[in-house]
Amino acid sequence: MALWLLLYFVIGLAGTWVARRYAIRRELIDHPGERRSHDMPTPRGGGISIVLALLIAACVIGWRDPRHIVLVAAFVAGLLLVSGVGLLDDHRPLSPWLRLGVQALASMLVALAAAGTWGSVPLALLAFVATMALTNIWNFMDGINGLAVSQAALVALGLAFVSASWGWLALALVAACLGFLPFNFPRARIFLGDVGSGALGFALAVLLVIATAGASFPPVLLLMPLAAFVVDSSLTLARRMLRGERWWMPHAQHAYQRWAAGAGTHTIVTLVYAGWTAIGWLCVWWLTRAPALATVGCASWLALSVAAWACVQYLLSTDRKSRTAAIRKDGR
Repeated sequence: MALWLLLYFVIGLAGTWVARRYAIRRELIDHPGERRSHDMPTPRGGGISIVLALLIAACVIGWRDPRHIVLVAAFVAGLLLVSGVGLLDDHRPLSPWLRLGVQALASMLVALAAAGTWGSVPLALLAFVATMALTNIWNFMDGINGLAVSQAALVALGLAFVSASWGWLALALVAACLGFLPFNFPRARIFLGDVGSGALGFALAVLLVIATAGASFPPVLLLMPLAAFVVDSSLTLARRMLRGERWWMPHAQHAYQRWAAGAGTHTIVTLVYAGWTAIGWLCVWWLTRAPALATVGCASWLALSVAAWACVQYLLSTDRKSRTAAIRKDGR
């Protein structure tokens, strides 16, 4: 087991190094701008190393547990679709509707495989919704150094203990993320790119579905470690839609982006989000011992996450207005 994990770590580490050299040579560079949270030109596409590790891990699972070969095949096909369209987008921007269409096809494959594996329509619907949602959530939330990778590693680490034989895939994801992380945190020398961010969300969604299918505790608890990302992405998206903005376009309005800009550093924000997710897993562990409180506990954690999001957005908005007023006063 240790050797396999070391292999995935090395794939993440060496693969990211190779991807960085390739990105620089092909000029796949994200440049600073008002809709971005970095101030230095940075290569993108390093997440392909994590995709490679996940593909190898999935093949290992198919070999060790042929009972799930249909689900493994759907996962591999879906991962190739999601990461493939992301890779193309990293090279040449594609229509967001084309990307959504490919992601929907990948999600449908997983949903059909889930229905065939467990004979459950509700689980198949969960598979479709979860893969579509988390694929895009991880793409939305990949905007500052280390955030998307560290969150994926933390969520996967917890899922490794509740995903039966698929725990191997979760641990492979953790190891590959740890291999990628030195290139992305605390200073970013390469970004995940759409090839990596979408793949992370897709893989986590499949692990979530598998954990739900075999859970010996209320599955609603699995929402708790996802709260930081789900709340920030969904509420920000809803606010942009209510304002009539072009919600599918890049922006810098997420709480984590505004906080990082206000603090002048990505490190603090990434560590606070990591701490929030770690506490979420501790709450899950405690609530599994008190299942009667699961729904109340999950709802309370989500409500607390919403309150934290609103507080950050309000304080940063107020601070920005104060600075603007001060600048105007000095100008007069």
